[in-house]
Amino acid sequence: MTRSHSSSSNKRSVSMADVAQVAGVSQQTVSRVANGAQNVSKATREKVQAAMESMGFRPSFAGRSLRSGLYQSVGLCLYDIREFGNLATLDGIVSAARDHEYAITMIEKGSGDGLCLQDISHRMSNLPVDGMIISMSLMASDFESFVPQPGLGTVLLTMHEHPYCTTVDSDQYGCSKLVIDHLFELGHRKIRFVAGPSYSIDSQFREKGWRDAMSEYGLEIVEPFAGDWTANSGYEIGKKLRENRDYTAVYVANDQMALGVIAAFEEVGLSVPDDVSVVGVDDSLENYLPNFSLTTVRFNLLERGRVALEHAIRASEPGYKPEAIRIAPKLIVRTTTAAPQK
Repeated sequence: MTRSHSSSSNKRSVSMADVAQVAGVSQQTVSRVANGAQNVSKATREKVQAAMESMGFRPSFAGRSLRSGLYQSVGLCLYDIREFGNLATLDGIVSAARDHEYAITMIEKGSGDGLCLQDISHRMSNLPVDGMIISMSLMASDFESFVPQPGLGTVLLTMHEHPYCTTVDSDQYGCSKLVIDHLFELGHRKIRFVAGPSYSIDSQFREKGWRDAMSEYGLEIVEPFAGDWTANSGYEIGKKLRENRDYTAVYVANDQMALGVIAAFEEVGLSVPDDVSVVGVDDSLENYLPNFSLTTVRFNLLERGRVALEHAIRASEPGYKPEAIRIAPKLIVRTTTAAPQK
């Protein structure tokens, strides 16, 4: 039995010349319509567009980029897109790209992969992009030595400043000052901290902010426990914390772990906030849990993504100078914090 090939495998792509012949116009007119030129009458434009649609014509993106010098696309590298912060930032990047009529070309790295900026930058430079955004959830092995590709505006999503790239991030350090100021004003003087995983840049800056804020108030610093961002790890840390009640408040590096800590406290009859106040970070669960009551810090991740996209577009322009942009967070006070009992 002979095998037949599908007709689509032998079908050649439709050219501008084909469209011009069907529409009864010149190839140059088809080119003008495909590239959005204004010097075409409405009737002619509609006739050409109708021919394009009926024939399945797709304008040559490569040809357009050769004429304009731009691909109208920004490359994006994210680590573990499932994380709340990455999803919300992606939303901001995509919405900003839509406003600027840009596309996003994305590559994703697994949470267990190492991070080498030069490798990612080289890979991106072989794609049709005008700039790139690289998320640094963990420290890149070549951060200090990295030099971006010439002509490709490069933005790093990180708290660490870089001499050749604009860096954009929520203020992971400043969020801790908001929390400690709030707890201090309530009257708390013994405040424990629960960190995230040691490789996390966000957790590192949140911990440094906690240490510095505690020092400014002259408060004792007790070395923190560290979890892995999950509620289960927070629960296990909460069981350890409840063994020695030498504190009145607990500041936890994310909301999931904070809920785990609270669950461990309530399991043995400790009341939040009557017996102990608890604060989280991210404000990531309000839309997923009913009657969400956790005092937390909210980051404007849509703005983080929007700013990153706009600087990736601008960064290759003459005279552009890299910036370190930190977006201020907001403390959201709910019902898990109160003045300590006397």
